Amino acid sequence: MKQKIYFILLFFGMIIPPKTTYAQIDYNKINQDDLGDFEDLQQDYFFEALKQKGIENFDRAAEALLKCIDLDKSKSVYHFELGKNYNRLKNFGAAEKALKQAVKMESDNEWYLDELYDVYAQQDDYDKAIKVLKQLVEHHPDYKEDLATLYVKTKDYKNALKVLDEMDDELGLSMTRDIIRNQIYAATGKKKEQIENLEERVEEHPDQETNYLALIYRYSENNEKDKAFETAKKLLEIKPNSQLVHLALYKFYVENNNAEEAIASMKIVIQSAQIKPEAKIMVLTDFVKFVSANPEYEHDLIEATALVTEDKNGTSSFEVAQYYLKKGDKEKALSYYEKALAKDSDNFGITRNMLLLYIDLKAYQKAQSMSAAALNKYPSQPIFYLINGVAFNELNKPQEAIDALEIGLDYIIDDTKMQSDFYKQLSVSYTQLNNTNKAKSFIEKAQQLESSINE
Repeated sequence: MKQKIYFILLFFGMIIPPKTTYAQIDYNKINQDDLGDFEDLQQDYFFEALKQKGIENFDRAAEALLKCIDLDKSKSVYHFELGKNYNRLKNFGAAEKALKQAVKMESDNEWYLDELYDVYAQQDDYDKAIKVLKQLVEHHPDYKEDLATLYVKTKDYKNALKVLDEMDDELGLSMTRDIIRNQIYAATGKKKEQIENLEERVEEHPDQETNYLALIYRYSENNEKDKAFETAKKLLEIKPNSQLVHLALYKFYVENNNAEEAIASMKIVIQSAQIKPEAKIMVLTDFVKFVSANPEYEHDLIEATALVTEDKNGTSSFEVAQYYLKKGDKEKALSYYEKALAKDSDNFGITRNMLLLYIDLKAYQKAQSMSAAALNKYPSQPIFYLINGVAFNELNKPQEAIDALEIGLDYIIDDTKMQSDFYKQLSVSYTQLNNTNKAKSFIEKAQQLESSINE
């Protein structure tokens, strides 16, 4: 935690009238016999330091502060400000020396300790940083989380867990602390201790849904699926309106071939306002696989897709399109690709799949116009030149096909099969133009390439 509230400086600003002539002082030519009032001179130097720091002239600010210290070493704020300026200059050795002097004079000053901690943190000097943080936590418990993080960095996992436990007892559970705790368990490989900790939480806080969910996840990760399933069912008993638990229950029901329960959980997930779209899509993707093996539930897939049509990238429609493509129903696949592209117009994969389906379904005019538009977005993609050429050939426009195919050939890199397809289409184009010599030449080139592939 970094707090930059310098009440001492504000105090100076409130009680000391501003000097209008400090900018004209030549601090290197002051006659020691004419110093007069030391306090006024210190104030001049100090405000000069603040001014220079304000315009990021940290070196000149440090010079002015050194003059303050020459006049009076007893003011800790001079050492503190000097350390801050050295810290900005990345002169960490000098910053540490000045700040340690300030801390020595006011050992309980939180701001002095915080700046010294920053000096050590910037250098990744964790041992010294931990020493300072131990002092800081006495002033502010929020520093404890920083302390736990540094213990993790120094691999002092025992003390890190001790600090986290203290904070959980004092402040309640926290997601950020749980992340640190999980890092510790991952580093130590102590999954058993992690699960025991979560089991204790469930016992101590039986009404907190997050504890159950974390325990379900850890059981699953540890391949203790039965325990995970039982914990999920227990959560559903305690909180029958829980929506998040169905993320886990859906998977368990699918694995146990409980199709009706799986579908019910899946629909709760998809319609939940608490569950992120990414998680919904993962469930839908998994359900697509399930329906591929159990086609009698296809109507449930269509219904589920309709429930998540709001996803901004058209992912749900894409997944269903893939399902129908794999099934061989090209027209239905195309209809869902069109929905997906309407949500994500710059998706290369969807565009390519749609164009290939247009060719397969003999929708050559659509293939020609869409491939021409695609070439404006992807001018170096040979697949779109090939589709454009095929469409023109099928529309009896051989010269336009040749123009597209010849350009596309220049973009082919290490793809013999595609190059062969280009030559075949060029042969078709020249055949339509009654140029038999060129038609024969290109078909022979295609055959040679195909022979090299089969060798």
